[in-house]
Amino acid sequence: MILVDTSVIIKFLKGQESKKVILLQEILEQNWPYGISAFTYLEVLQGARDETEWITLHDYLSTQTIYYLESSVGIYEKGARLFFDLRGKGIIPRSTVDLLIVLTALEHGLALLHDDRDFDMIAGHVPGLRILEQVQ
Repeated sequence: MILVDTSVIIKFLKGQESKKVILLQEILEQNWPYGISAFTYLEVLQGARDETEWITLHDYLSTQTIYYLESSVGIYEKGARLFFDLRGKGIIPRSTVDLLIVLTALEHGLALLHDDRDFDMIAGHVPGLRILEQVQ
């Protein structure tokens, strides 16, 4: 199972080529199970330029499997602890949302497909975080 990050979805929707977009295209062609986090849903929709694009994005995203974090303060404590621990190692994530996406991947046992260097830095310090580099 795969969690596709905002960085890949946006490039895919814009028709941009990258190694990670090609990987997503392979996943789609092979009908591999994948989804997005609720935070990716939020990030993609908030980037809509106008009402027409909002509707198009909403309609597309609504067809995707969406993974949610548990609804408790504990998950946000985990996110804060993750930030705290990373900062202690000299790594300052640029986005709190990225940490919530990491937690979504971890909580659901998903490999993360991303095109954002912050995740590579984070992955080196978060046991259990799997980064998808190729389709088997």
